[in-house]
Amino acid sequence: MADKKPVKITETILRDAHQSLIATRMTTEQMLPIIDKMDQVGYHSVECWGGATFDASLRFLKEDPWDRLRKLRDGFKKTKLQMLFRGQNILGYRHYADDVVEYFVQKSIANGIDIIRIFDCLNDIRNLQTAVRACNKEKGHAQVALSYTLGDAYTLDYWRDMAKKIEDMGADSICIKDMAGLLVPYEATRLVQALKEGTSLPIQLHTHYTSGVASMTYLKAVEAGCDIIDTAMSPLALGTSQPATEVMAKTFEGTEYDPGFDQNLLAEIADYFKPMREEWLKSGLLNPKVMGVDVKTLLYQVPGGMLSNLVSQLKEMNAEDKFDEVLAEVPRVRKDYGEPPLVTPSSQIVGTQAVLNVVTGERYKMCTKESKALVAGEYGQSVKPVDPEVRKKVIGDKEPITCRPADLIENELDKIEKEMIQYKEQDEDVLSYALFPQVALDYFKLREAQKTKVDVSLVDDESKAYPV
Repeated sequence: MADKKPVKITETILRDAHQSLIATRMTTEQMLPIIDKMDQVGYHSVECWGGATFDASLRFLKEDPWDRLRKLRDGFKKTKLQMLFRGQNILGYRHYADDVVEYFVQKSIANGIDIIRIFDCLNDIRNLQTAVRACNKEKGHAQVALSYTLGDAYTLDYWRDMAKKIEDMGADSICIKDMAGLLVPYEATRLVQALKEGTSLPIQLHTHYTSGVASMTYLKAVEAGCDIIDTAMSPLALGTSQPATEVMAKTFEGTEYDPGFDQNLLAEIADYFKPMREEWLKSGLLNPKVMGVDVKTLLYQVPGGMLSNLVSQLKEMNAEDKFDEVLAEVPRVRKDYGEPPLVTPSSQIVGTQAVLNVVTGERYKMCTKESKALVAGEYGQSVKPVDPEVRKKVIGDKEPITCRPADLIENELDKIEKEMIQYKEQDEDVLSYALFPQVALDYFKLREAQKTKVDVSLVDDESKAYPV
């Protein structure tokens, strides 16, 4: 056998797997009993925080996300904990001032996060810098994720150059973030080889099973030198989630890439989650639709979630017959807007604009405020310039900004703290409020009411806590 170079594995069942399949509704209470066993597997890391977990904990589960993180940290004695972080957007939907980004990174690491995966929806390096610097300062592991997409601009040279820039900015590793499952097996070979030419940093690959190729893509990527892959325990694997942990570990067993996992231990962990899966299927929280393969993903290069959004938008407008026209319009809008990767929020912006262009019968006659913001440079710089004629139609003679968007935002931490000071029980509450002001306030009021044993129905309708 050649020199052993075992593939490392990041487990996603406590974050992306349940975010992708059951709208991030797994509770802390459901996670805690299995942590001890998961800690014995030998994972490179467990992804358990960030992404939509923060919002969903406060909004739907009525839990403190910081409390969840501390409990997970107490339970995982040997395994690194990992989170997903949207660059200057943190975990929210707008750009925040640098002082908020820095404080959030500091508190995430202080509460137990080891690895922060940082990405930007436009792959604009400037929107990643503050978070990477803050992570370096706190002695955390800063991983920069490249939002993978297809298009004229995204050549192997582009990815190779990006890898070099990421290394230069002080990142500790690079992740290829294939949110739509667009990376096919032999392309993965070429991509990993190109990245390895551009950088000496470890390369991790994250994909979704949506298009049906993910396991094969992992196999080719690992053979090409990919160091780490993201997988999910089988009860919450496949469909819009990741390939199954047990299957990938078995695939590499007895080869130079063998991660050395104990299949019996993995089976015990899977057995823990199986009854939950049955329960979620029964309640409708886990919809069998998201478990299948959606070939249209490869056909139209549109993420699965975006396809279902388009369908529901057209339904509301009684224009379902326009679906094919809208699908043909999506790549045109994307090209006009400078070929952004289709990931939150750019996927929603491009999709909605395509719907409006088709339904109104005139391109860019009607534009959403998000569309205007994207074209005006408020999200950052797209890989290619926005089409000048389209820009004029969308924002008129307004000059687009060319600086890093956060340069225009004054420090805001003190102001935010003053607004919510009466509810503050821990430093971290300020950050919860900064990201989701109304949702956090509702949670703080509920927390207060539960302490004083007031009838909580006066504060919040509990039935809203678990919509499926």
